[in-house]
Amino acid sequence: MNIDLVFQIAGVGIVVAVLNQLLVRSGREEQALLTTIAGLVVVLFILTQEIGELFETIKQIFHF
Repeated sequence: MNIDLVFQIAGVGIVVAVLNQLLVRSGREEQALLTTIAGLVVVLFILTQEIGELFETIKQIFHF
């Protein structure tokens, strides 16, 4: 596993957390929720790409 993946996910989490706090404190709870959901979707896309690469590597190893 590449350490860059961990840093990418942590970076997205930090940005989403900061934006969420700013939006909540300014009274925009709906936008804060949408920001959190968007951050979750971004992380899920990153993870699905990595899982796809993992399956391709497993296919190559076992010659499927």
